[in-house]
Amino acid sequence: MNSKYEYICDPQKRYDFVFLFDVRDGNPNGDPDAGNLPRVDPETMEGLVTDVCIKRKIRDFVQVTKNVPIFIQSRTALNTLIEEAGKEIGIEVQKDGSKAKVMKTDSETGAITEIKGSRPIEEVRKRLCELYYDIRMFGAVLSTGDLNAGQVRGPVQLTFARSVDPVLPLDLSITRKARTTEERMESGETEMGRKPLIPYGLYRAHGFYNPFLAERTGVSKKDLELFWEALRYLFEFDRSASRGEMAVRGLFVFRHEDKKGNAPAHKLFELVKVRRQESVETPRSFADYMVATPPEGSLDGMGFAGVTLVRLV
Repeated sequence: MNSKYEYICDPQKRYDFVFLFDVRDGNPNGDPDAGNLPRVDPETMEGLVTDVCIKRKIRDFVQVTKNVPIFIQSRTALNTLIEEAGKEIGIEVQKDGSKAKVMKTDSETGAITEIKGSRPIEEVRKRLCELYYDIRMFGAVLSTGDLNAGQVRGPVQLTFARSVDPVLPLDLSITRKARTTEERMESGETEMGRKPLIPYGLYRAHGFYNPFLAERTGVSKKDLELFWEALRYLFEFDRSASRGEMAVRGLFVFRHEDKKGNAPAHKLFELVKVRRQESVETPRSFADYMVATPPEGSLDGMGFAGVTLVRLV
């Protein structure tokens, strides 16, 4: 771990951060309600990427590169994972037709008793936090089945990413040789397809880390280190022809000495200024922008005592 990581991996500190990334000739986040066109704010035509999309990429990074167990995935039903976590600590769902009972086995005596009522079972919630990285970091709803583990508020929260300038969604026509059915084979040698994209967009998102919620979920120093690493290399193992070229262009972390924070997050975010070069009318690369921030280190001299800026990208 380098010194920069060391400084921003204390789970007992508060962090706010600005995250910049861009896309060239790709679709960073398609909207299924709009034919998978890139998401935009219809009033300003600024591009949007949801927080859900960004968190999915973080989950995929930690799972692929570190083989870390992830709760929100598509291979196993979530209620099954909740029940499996309960079994590990002696709490099991017994079904009799349409009825279900939650039974607990005492680890010392072996006595089995029924857990009655609808209150969340804290032991299961705690076990799920221990097992799954994304529950510890982002939280989850754990009350969707017969075993009620309640809800977990995640200490890490992200905003939507919004492009600095308006973007131009395009829906390009393409042809393909491959067909999926015999009936389609009779229509000719090729058929038409669509490929939605934007020529270029620089996006900005904000994030927050709450140490008080982190205490409840059990976030560790290693968890935070992995989170910053995932943001730095977010698109390196998520390449796709549909997404074009995507790259992380900036990651600015504000560290607070006081657990409750030393300054409002929005005031710190205002210190990171991103604007288009005056000579550029239509941006098509990151070089068409200027990013201005205070020098790395303590921000005491700028009126933000107890806040330190660390730039990872």
